[in-house]
Amino acid sequence: MFINKQPHSKQKSYLWLIFQISILVLPLFPALGELGLFFILVSVWHSNFSRIIRNPLGWGWLILAVWLIINSFFAYQPSEAWLGLANFLPFFALFIAISNLVNTCGQLYKLAWLLIIPSVPIIVLGLYQLYFNGSSPQLLANILGWKLIPQGVPPGRMSSVFIYANFLAIYLSFTFILTVGLWLSNWYSKPKQNSSLIILTVVLIINSIGLILANSRNSWLIVFLACFTFAIYLSWYWLVSGITATIAIILGASFGDFWGQQWLRKIVPELIWGRLSDEMYPDRPVETLRITQWQFCWSKIQERPLMGWGLRNFTPLYLEETNFWFGHPHNLFIMLSLEIGIVGTIFLCLIVGYILVKAILSLIANQKTTLNQQDKLINFTYVITFISCVLFNIFDVTLFDLRVNTIGWIILAVIAGVIQKPLNFNNTKINDYINSRN
Repeated sequence: MFINKQPHSKQKSYLWLIFQISILVLPLFPALGELGLFFILVSVWHSNFSRIIRNPLGWGWLILAVWLIINSFFAYQPSEAWLGLANFLPFFALFIAISNLVNTCGQLYKLAWLLIIPSVPIIVLGLYQLYFNGSSPQLLANILGWKLIPQGVPPGRMSSVFIYANFLAIYLSFTFILTVGLWLSNWYSKPKQNSSLIILTVVLIINSIGLILANSRNSWLIVFLACFTFAIYLSWYWLVSGITATIAIILGASFGDFWGQQWLRKIVPELIWGRLSDEMYPDRPVETLRITQWQFCWSKIQERPLMGWGLRNFTPLYLEETNFWFGHPHNLFIMLSLEIGIVGTIFLCLIVGYILVKAILSLIANQKTTLNQQDKLINFTYVITFISCVLFNIFDVTLFDLRVNTIGWIILAVIAGVIQKPLNFNNTKINDYINSRN
């Protein structure tokens, strides 16, 4: 049984149940999932308002929200900036609600299962899209909020239920890392849950196929680094050596010009080395190159370093300068520096950085405690998953997809929820949830 009630107060148990259902349906039925999360947001704020307003972290989000609102008044195109607030303000409130709802290791374990389950049908739809020229009828698209485009977006890259392959790639990066964490947690459980290990192995293979076909260099690098980090964390040095050798072979096949490279290219699929080396797309317009966009942003940041140009204003500015429409500059931090100014960007980074540093310090401290290995692993998994989101946003921007943006904020929120509740850190053991399904 993947969905159950949390053994706390009646109200919290009810909200936890709704939260689980919302997370499970979010990727395939986004409107229904977001509706459930909105209900949770309102309920938690209503019942915990006095506690929320005493939380220093909540005040940090409030100050940032005020900054974004003020910034919108002075934007280059204020109408775009006001629309851009929707990518931030509701998620500040959602972060606070979820961090108050989720605060035990058992909840993290259950949530990870609910996040990875939808990835399987999503990849199956992606295979149908690529290899059977699959599409979805307009009526279904109107109901679900997404449309299956034959051959993917862009053509030849799996995008499945997302509007672009890169959004699928970051979603699968999340689910892949969470699946690895769950697999390891089950491996260290006593006794081992063989049925869960088999299921997770299948999910891991399917996610790997999806990541390859989404054809995102960014996501490939991230999952390799995540696996490398897991191997170091567990002192599996044989795996560290294997991952290092694999990366060296792939990089050798992709870059440079030396004796033996053609032999390496017979080992590494062309889909991988051709994408990494950009030989697959040799004639891209200069306006689509990341370096072009970043140079443009830097020139605009120098003109308005404090206030920026306003949320969602990169696109009209870039169009005006180059006569080329482009949605974002493939780097969240550069984009925010241009749009909300250096001060606002630094303040956002400080809040998120505070949460991550505190989580990492908790992980280090817990290595010296008697906390069981499964609990340590599941906390470590969530930290690595969110760091992967940060790394992805160095070369892309994920906040423009509602589902990916929501999942990213939820992962950060549950990390904050656990580290803010040290007394409840080990209230619910993972094994209790494993046994409850049997």
